[in-house]
Amino acid sequence: MINYVSQPSRPKSELQQLLAIQPYRLYLLGRFFGTLATQCQAVVIAWEVYELARKSMNVDEASLRVGLIGLAQFLPLFAFTLPAGETADRHDRRKILVACFLVQMLIAIALTVRSYLQGDMLVIFAMAGCFGIARAFFQPAASALGPKLVPIELLPRSIATNSFMLQLSIILGPVLGGLVCALNPIIGYALCIALFFGSILCFSGILGDTKPVIEPGRSRAQQIREGLDYLWQNKIVLGAISLDLFAVLLGGATGLLTVFARDILEVGPQGFGILRASPAAGAVIMAAYLSSRPIRKRAGMKMFIAVGVFGLMTVVFAFSQSFILSIAALAVLGAADMISVFIRQSLVQITTPDRMRGRVSAVSTLFIGASNELGEFESGVTARFMGPVGAVAFGGFAAIFVTGLWLKLFPALRQADELLPKQEPAK
Repeated sequence: MINYVSQPSRPKSELQQLLAIQPYRLYLLGRFFGTLATQCQAVVIAWEVYELARKSMNVDEASLRVGLIGLAQFLPLFAFTLPAGETADRHDRRKILVACFLVQMLIAIALTVRSYLQGDMLVIFAMAGCFGIARAFFQPAASALGPKLVPIELLPRSIATNSFMLQLSIILGPVLGGLVCALNPIIGYALCIALFFGSILCFSGILGDTKPVIEPGRSRAQQIREGLDYLWQNKIVLGAISLDLFAVLLGGATGLLTVFARDILEVGPQGFGILRASPAAGAVIMAAYLSSRPIRKRAGMKMFIAVGVFGLMTVVFAFSQSFILSIAALAVLGAADMISVFIRQSLVQITTPDRMRGRVSAVSTLFIGASNELGEFESGVTARFMGPVGAVAFGGFAAIFVTGLWLKLFPALRQADELLPKQEPAK
C-alpha cells in the first residue's frame, strides 16, 4: 500500500485572499461593467454631437459643443456631490449603487430612442445632466463601500486591484465605443444598456452588512460640515486632491480627442477610440505594476513627479503630427496619472474612518469630477480662441506650473512618505 503524505497548503497571496471574498468579486465585476458602459457611452455621445455640430458649424464651434457635454455633466455633479456623500454615510451603500445604475440604464435607453428618432441635440445635453446626477451619488457610495468589503490589512492591495480593473474597462470602453460609432450610435447605446443591467445584477447580489456606521442625532448639514472640516485639517489629503484637480483641469486633453482624431490626425472613429483608450492602456500597465510592487516610500514626491510628467506628455501630444507618437504620449500620460490616482486613493481610503468615507470621498469626487467634466468644458472654450493644438499645449504647460506651485504650498504632501493602513480607534 502506498502511503501519501499530505503536503501543507501554500499560503494564499493577498490577491488570492481578495478574490476569495465573494462580495468583493461582485463589487469588482459590477464596477467593471459600469465603467465599461460609461466610457463606451461617452465616446458615442461625443462623436454623435461632434458629427451633428459639424453639419452646420466650423471645427472650433463644434469643439465647443463637445466641451459643453462636460459642463452639462459637471453642473449637477457640483450641486449634488456633497449631499450624496452624506447620503452614502447614512444609507445602505449597496442600494444607492443599484439605484444609480438603474438611472444610468434608463438614460441609455432615452439616448437610444433619441438617436433612432433623430431628435434634437438638446436631448443629449439634458441626458448628460441626468447622468451627472447619477454619477454624483454613485462615486461616494462606491468609494466608501469597497473598503468595507475587505479586511483592512488587504486594503492597499484592493485599491491597486480595483484601479487595475477600472483602467482595463476604461481601455475597452472607448475601443468598443469607437467601433460601434463606425456602425451606428444606436448599437453603442444598446450595448451600454446591457452593461448597466449587468452592474445592477452584480451589486444586487452583494450580501452582508453594507450600511455605514450611522452617527445618531446629527443633522445633514452638520455631517457635511464635519467631512469638510476633516478634509481641511488633513493637509496631505487636501493637497493630493487639489493637485489632481488643477493638473487635470488644465492639462486634460481628452475633451478634444474628437477634434484631433477627425481633423488633425485624420484617423476617424476607430482612431478616436484608440486615442481615447491610450491613457487607460498606460494606466492599466502601471496599475498592474503597482499591484505587485506598491509604492512604499516617498509617496508625496513621487506624486509630484508623476503630475509633472502628465503635463509634459500633454504638451507632446498637442504638437504631435504622428498617430503613433500621439498614442505613446497619451499612454505615458495615463501611466503618470495612475501613480497620482493610486496615491490619492490610498490617502483618502486608508486614512479616513469608515463613518466619514462617504463624505470625504464625495469631496474627492467633486474635485475629480471638476477636473474631468469641467476640464472638457475648459478645453472646448480655450480651443474656441486658441485652436485645439494651442488649447492642449497651454493646458500642459499650466499643469507643469501648478505642480511647481503645489510643491511650495503643500510641504506636508511633499514630505509624505509611507502609505500604511490605520485602524480606527475603538469606541
